[in-house]
Amino acid sequence: MINLDFTRTEFFIGGRWCPPTSTNSHELVEASTGRPLGSTPLGALGDIDAAVAAARAAFDDGPWGRSTPAERAARLRRFAAELEARGEATAELISRENGSPLATSYGANVAVPVAIINQYADLAESGWLEDIRGTYRGATVVRKVPVGVVAAVIPWNFPHLIAMAKLAPALAAGCTVVVKPSPETALDAFVLADAAEAAGLPAGVVNVVPAERDVSAALVAHPGVDKVTFTGSTAAGRAISEVCGRLMRPVTLELGGKSASIVLEDADLDVFEANLAATSFVNNGQACVLLSRILVPRSRYEEVVEVVARVAKGLVLGDALDPAVTCGPMAGRVHRDRVLGYIEDAKNSGARLVTGGGVPEGLEDGWFVEPTVFADVDNRSRLAQEEVFGPVLAVIAYDDVEEAVAIANDSEYGLAGAVWTADERHGFEIARRIRTGTVGVNYYQMDLGAPFGGVKASGLGREFGVEGMTPYIEYQSVYVSAEYNGGERG
Repeated sequence: MINLDFTRTEFFIGGRWCPPTSTNSHELVEASTGRPLGSTPLGALGDIDAAVAAARAAFDDGPWGRSTPAERAARLRRFAAELEARGEATAELISRENGSPLATSYGANVAVPVAIINQYADLAESGWLEDIRGTYRGATVVRKVPVGVVAAVIPWNFPHLIAMAKLAPALAAGCTVVVKPSPETALDAFVLADAAEAAGLPAGVVNVVPAERDVSAALVAHPGVDKVTFTGSTAAGRAISEVCGRLMRPVTLELGGKSASIVLEDADLDVFEANLAATSFVNNGQACVLLSRILVPRSRYEEVVEVVARVAKGLVLGDALDPAVTCGPMAGRVHRDRVLGYIEDAKNSGARLVTGGGVPEGLEDGWFVEPTVFADVDNRSRLAQEEVFGPVLAVIAYDDVEEAVAIANDSEYGLAGAVWTADERHGFEIARRIRTGTVGVNYYQMDLGAPFGGVKASGLGREFGVEGMTPYIEYQSVYVSAEYNGGERG
């Protein structure tokens, strides 16, 4: 374990480290201990203008806008290698920032981002960006051209994974990017800049400027931006969508969730129990895909409640850097207090507290919340309808499958879900009826090769897979002769 001051004093703009135009800064505190971790400058309007101008120049006049897919793929693979080389230090830094257990942090913020970059490098080289179609008169070259300058607004819970879900396809398509990380995890965002610089990405291709909400709004509305991609709260997503709609600016929104896990009568509870920590307590409950509503048939209700409580009690709380820990703290004091507020509200709602319900004894210095399970929850309650973003589960009873599906769909969100059953074919049929962007049968695990995203208040657009590059392209049809056999692609 290292103890360093991770303070950063400059932004990465136009391939250079630039002093901020204001004295605004954010002091970061280690989630597990409450002790100072470092600080980062916060961008002002002048810094956003400079970052967008650098990205604009790299796209309009620089080598990136004229690069071939093969050239971009080669640079991306070097970028991936630089991130991988920094992997252990990056995982530790993120665990310090947001409380993610160390193993979770390494997998989500190192291994997966590296895989995403290489996946989109391969796609760029595959020929997918251009094809020739015969017509009655000649031929049409259908080109997938980069949309331009992308504003990428990144949250704090899985900062490198989410950043790379945006950066990798955008860069592979030929776009340039201004990354606006959350101040809560701004320190790790500069690792992206370090890696981009070491990989030799041309000046202005990747720019990193942490900022508060008002300056972020200026980035979203900036006239030099062609596309916005955002992951975060539904409330913020709605505001961004309104701005982009008025500007006729394409936007991708990956927002909140309140997903249901439907336990059918024939479910194998050993399978359910083995997967529960990963599906419903992942990253200390700080995940949009958390399956936080457990829907259970009355015939097996107490049996399942006992299983859920056992898993919650079996989680090991403590310092996120301890390899034995499976549930770390909340990312900050304000967020911890918000989660505790939901718990207190649920206690007063008539729900039955089964386990947890407060701050764990002996862990008062960091931002810890006990893994908490409530039974007898009304699906109309705040606990069942609002995203808590903490290790708090609601167990809800149902009488038959029709009611289970209705309860699952009785939510403004539609991001994830799961069905647990001994009959996979039947589980698939139930899964088809759940109005959600992703759903698993007897497990839940995002697939980097398949589209991920939500419906309803959970967002617009998709990330991952081939579909994850489409938000960063526009189509151009070039009409040519039937004898045309292709030129330089990209």
